[in-house]
Amino acid sequence: MNPFIEKTIPLIAAFFLGIFMKKVKFLSKEDAPVLLKFVLSVSLPALAIQAIYNVDIHLNMLLIPLLAMLVVMVMYGLGHLANVFFKMPKRTFGSFLIGVMIMNTAYALPFFHALFGDEGLARASLFDFGNSFMIFTFSYYNAIKYGGKEEKGKIEWKKFLRLPPLYAMAIAFIVKFSGYVLPPVVEDFLTLTGSPTVPLVMVALGLYFEPKLQNLGKAFAAIFIRMVLGLFAGWGISLLFGLEGLTATVVTVGASLPIGFNTLIFSDLEDLDREFAATMVSISMIIALFSLPILIYLFS
Repeated sequence: MNPFIEKTIPLIAAFFLGIFMKKVKFLSKEDAPVLLKFVLSVSLPALAIQAIYNVDIHLNMLLIPLLAMLVVMVMYGLGHLANVFFKMPKRTFGSFLIGVMIMNTAYALPFFHALFGDEGLARASLFDFGNSFMIFTFSYYNAIKYGGKEEKGKIEWKKFLRLPPLYAMAIAFIVKFSGYVLPPVVEDFLTLTGSPTVPLVMVALGLYFEPKLQNLGKAFAAIFIRMVLGLFAGWGISLLFGLEGLTATVVTVGASLPIGFNTLIFSDLEDLDREFAATMVSISMIIALFSLPILIYLFS
């Protein structure tokens, strides 16, 4: 069997395991945030530290977070252009707009790590950093702007500043550039702690999977912008900045990722169209389950 397919099948199987566990009521959708919180707070930081520590850092890698932010701004413009045609109600458009802006980078991390090892994870984590910065700033601002709540809050910078992977990457770069050699026991601990990341993320995504039939036309339009036009945006940006190799793959494929779960979180928090948000996220997730491995293979 093709090695690429061999590494992809377990990821897809873990996703369907999550769906099965929810179906038989061993786990529920409410368990998914707990799994992802553990990944975000414990296993992913450990994996990110180990990945950055073990790879050679190149100058073009430092561009990756900035290019992720540029992709978000392109999607913001395309989202507004689409609404010239659809003329959606304010709350529905709010969900639509943040949906096309927010990339589900957590979805891609297991694939890049499984297929490219530490090199892939390090670059994907940097792309995730740029995306996360935009999620908790500009995307969150737009959720507030189009939300149905009468009282409009401010952007909660503390949410971004409390992201454990942010500190993990800072620690990893300090250790990397200081020349400090991690003791074997520390590396073993990072390996042990980081190893659950891939299966937990995929199982959690399966638990979250919950498609609905509301506003399907607009949902597919959002998915087309986020995943298809996003792919062309990432490809164009890679060509514009002369990216090559794995860095180009991360930026191009990263720009085509499905709609992120923060679309659901922000829609609920700011009283946007929750059902529409759930429909967009669920459908884009199942499409990406098959499109993402193919795109990585084609652009690698």
